[in-house]
Amino acid sequence: MASAKTRMRGNDELVQSPAGFLLRYFRRHLVGHAVILASVFAGVGFSISSQYAVKHLVDVLMAGPSAPIWGAFALLAGLITADNLSWRVGGWSATRTFVRVTGDIRSDLFRHLTGHSTAYFADRQPGTLAGRITATANAIYQVESVFAWNVLPPCIAVCGAVLVMGLISPMIAGVLVLTSVSLGLLLVRLASSGRRLHHSYAADAAAVDGELVDVISNMPLVRAFGALGRERARFGSLLDREMKTRTTSLRYLERLRIVHAVTTALMTAGLLAWALMKWQQHAITTGDVVLTTTMGFTILHGTRDLALALVDCIQHFARLSEALTTLLVPHDMVDAPNAPRLTNPNGSVAFEGVSFAYGDGREVLHDFNLRIEAGERVGLVGRSGSGKSTLLALLQRIRDTEHGTIRISGQPIGQITQESLHSAISVVPQDVMLFHRSVMDNIRYGCPDATDEEVMAAAEAAGCDFIPLLENGWQTLVGDRGVKLSGGQRQRIAIARAFLRDAPILLLDEATSALDSESEMAVQRALDRLMTGRTVIAVAHRLSTLRNFDRIVVMQDGEIVQDGAPVVLERQEGLYRELLQRQAFSVGTGDTHHERV
Repeated sequence: MASAKTRMRGNDELVQSPAGFLLRYFRRHLVGHAVILASVFAGVGFSISSQYAVKHLVDVLMAGPSAPIWGAFALLAGLITADNLSWRVGGWSATRTFVRVTGDIRSDLFRHLTGHSTAYFADRQPGTLAGRITATANAIYQVESVFAWNVLPPCIAVCGAVLVMGLISPMIAGVLVLTSVSLGLLLVRLASSGRRLHHSYAADAAAVDGELVDVISNMPLVRAFGALGRERARFGSLLDREMKTRTTSLRYLERLRIVHAVTTALMTAGLLAWALMKWQQHAITTGDVVLTTTMGFTILHGTRDLALALVDCIQHFARLSEALTTLLVPHDMVDAPNAPRLTNPNGSVAFEGVSFAYGDGREVLHDFNLRIEAGERVGLVGRSGSGKSTLLALLQRIRDTEHGTIRISGQPIGQITQESLHSAISVVPQDVMLFHRSVMDNIRYGCPDATDEEVMAAAEAAGCDFIPLLENGWQTLVGDRGVKLSGGQRQRIAIARAFLRDAPILLLDEATSALDSESEMAVQRALDRLMTGRTVIAVAHRLSTLRNFDRIVVMQDGEIVQDGAPVVLERQEGLYRELLQRQAFSVGTGDTHHERV
């Protein structure tokens, strides 16, 4: 397994190795794990000792009624009681320790996952990522539980049984050690050979989880296109593949169990036959035969339980390994070491010699230069693919430039903390993102410390007069991604959020392009109030929304082909005038299709 490490929580690190990952949380909750281990050792020790006490009781009984049988009874009863209480101490500690480990894991993985750039999430299914966090925590819980209650006890029991057998016959104890070690090595080798099968099952199981969330979250789209049957068939095929790989994985493990069962049965039968022969020769007592029998069953059951537990652990480790490989990808966009915060942002923005290409090698920007003064309103115009939205993404550090520098208030954004960068920018996108929370909570997201009065004032400034008319007013849940609200209502919620944030730079990414005329007018009035006193950079679909801007920057193939005031560009021959005339023609003929600019 790869040993790459991922920076997290300052000097704290997560590792992709399942064993190293698990050890990290073992050390974090060292006392709780120590109590569990001590209780397991004590419980198994008392259990083996009680079997020796049974031998002692049998030998005392064989000595006749005058023998001290009640002392032997008291010893056996005391050991059985101590055995049971030891396990309960470990179980009580595990209810806290194992649960806290799973909580820490989910918290740490969530913290690491949310540290990735937006591009990371664009390439992956959210449901799959969420499922892997839960699967990782569950796998760790299962591994710890199986190790504590199913792996460690039989290991200790087998070692203890062999040690006790050594008191009767060192030669037999040596044979048992050799057989047990050989069997263990064989099982480990066979189990390792099947790792690929378990990884395949883990990957298919994660794909099923991701598909479930993806389809359920897009049910309106599925129903709108009458695709229920299609999606059910698609999910059925994924489920069939997952079941086949799981069956293959389980059957491989079952073959390991068969190998183990045959070997241990033969070993135990031989041990018992040896004990009976020794008894016939009067070389051992009746109690020794009983002890040999119980130790034989201890070894048989112990190695059987160990084999079952080990194969379970292998599956859990495979799922854990697959999840960690996906989740613990190094962050592709991190703050520079000891990066300072953005200080005194006045809103000025400068792109200096910026070049950028996407992963497919397609260059969007090349040696791009643009300066925007504080408080200036600049509209970005151009055909689809000209680089407008890429500029906004680079300014927010959703992606990093390949060459060149972007500055805010004269400070390079690549050398300041991302948190301080984002605090200086408000965004009103075309597709507004809302949580399945109340209207109040969604607006307050712009400033978590804002009072109810401040939230309401921001909503009033954004023209959110519809809120009191909702079913539960300010406490109305907006549904998944705001599905219970109209497009215009969602936009005004986003504007209210930007009002509350009160950042010096405002980015508008086609904020009104998907609205009807009435909603657009309401949203535009709210935007006019929001833009006052701020630096505004707007990507606009409808050129009419930019007529009151200070400048229009016209882009084509990642370059600036025109730059000037709207009234000036309207009179000049060029792309802007061409696009303006096309939109005027479309509106004049009643054509609802607009050239995407």
